[in-house]
Amino acid sequence: MAGAGPRAALGACRAAGRVAAGAAAGAGAGAGRGQPPWLPALPAARWRSSPAPPPRVCVVGSGPAGFYTAQHILKHHGGALVDIYEKLPVPFGLVRFGVAPDHPEVKNVIHSFTQTAHSERCAYYGNVTVGRDVTVPELQQAYHAVVLSYGAEDNRVLGIPGENLPGVYSARAFVGWYNGLPENQDLKPDLSCETALILGHGNVALDIARILLSPLQLLRKTDITDSSLAALACSKVKRVWLVGRRGPLQVAFTIKELREMINLPGTRAVLDPADFTGLESAVKDAPRPRKRLTELMIKTALEKPAEMQAAAAGAAAPREWGLRFQRSPQEVLPSADGRRPRGVRMALTRLEGSGDSAKAIPTGDVEELECGLVLSSIGYRSLPLDPAVPFDSQRGVIPNSSGRVEGVPGLYCSGWVKRGPTGVIITTMNDSFDTAQSVLEDLQGGVLDVSPSREGFGLVESILHSRGVRPVSFSDWEKIDAAEVARGKAAGKPREKIVDPAEMLQIIGH
Repeated sequence: MAGAGPRAALGACRAAGRVAAGAAAGAGAGAGRGQPPWLPALPAARWRSSPAPPPRVCVVGSGPAGFYTAQHILKHHGGALVDIYEKLPVPFGLVRFGVAPDHPEVKNVIHSFTQTAHSERCAYYGNVTVGRDVTVPELQQAYHAVVLSYGAEDNRVLGIPGENLPGVYSARAFVGWYNGLPENQDLKPDLSCETALILGHGNVALDIARILLSPLQLLRKTDITDSSLAALACSKVKRVWLVGRRGPLQVAFTIKELREMINLPGTRAVLDPADFTGLESAVKDAPRPRKRLTELMIKTALEKPAEMQAAAAGAAAPREWGLRFQRSPQEVLPSADGRRPRGVRMALTRLEGSGDSAKAIPTGDVEELECGLVLSSIGYRSLPLDPAVPFDSQRGVIPNSSGRVEGVPGLYCSGWVKRGPTGVIITTMNDSFDTAQSVLEDLQGGVLDVSPSREGFGLVESILHSRGVRPVSFSDWEKIDAAEVARGKAAGKPREKIVDPAEMLQIIGH
């Protein structure tokens, strides 16, 4: 849900949860009733009384985009059957693997997704990699409509020398490591240095800084993985710099995440007052969120250390973090033995233009920032899934119009692979509802021919069986879920995530 990524401000998430709960209730109960006034009327009764076979819809990906798409279709079409495919045995995508472990309230949307999965007209098939175990054309043979909602499985690269040195990690991999994403469990980040440098000014960058500097007693109460907690317990990192190419008026993080960072126990903020000169007048007419965010940064920069220590219950802060502006990375500099970074050479920049459209232009001056750990948090990136699906590799999206994939009737997309890896969970919800509405309109308008019946999972199952693939059902997932919760309870945590897919499959007897 990925720079701004995977995460939503609490208010937005609660709103998303409320809307989703309503959608899920509609999906599980009398779908087609309670049509919101802002949607064109779609006569569900007509579909129920029609002798035509029910439309079968396939959704690829079980993160927020996939579940919100399924919810909307189920709620507003009384006869549609929706199957959700996921490459991992476990569902929920970035809600499980992207949202910070100390943000449990953001994960509440899982309750409404679970309601959707329990609908009689919805089925979940995990442990199925679309593009390998079954192709998109094969899915199109089995379903009347296929919606691709598989998110962003890669990260943007810096494209600078030294990027591949040991001790340089993408934010995506680091977040996956502490959140239990199976592909990142061998990361073993080197946390033996005192200073870490995070490239990026988004919420994910602040998440990482907060996890690196949080007192262990706070993290022990979360669903952070046991192995990453053990690594953080041995961490020597006590200083984190977050560096961005542009200025304070262009930061992408939100006020909730900034306030959490400022109030982190045992940690002090180091902001240079000179970076904020004249900004109070510059944000007078800015939108309220930007104005409040800038005012909080200015207030923090102008606070005297004594005041900040008093705010931290009088204790001298052993750890610190700060924001650096108008610096663009040129090269990661290796240590003498080449086994870790010793710093990053930065090009100083000036801004051309203003607001969100301001561009960072190098001034010709450079400086070196010392550090022993570099984390690149400059955005996620989608990858092509199947040669049969058009893909814009420059923008990292599937070319589409309102979710309809260009040139491929019956194929749709939603979420980050549709619009790029931006926005919060409620952004993805609205985007997914938009795609689902396109599917519903095409069903109603006859664009999708539902007269030939499609086998749906019946056909896919025989394909998977022939290729030695055993899918995981939602009830299978609930067994894995119960095992995780039981292990967590024993450790005083909400859950202890199982990070090995083979162990997941063993629990369910696969």
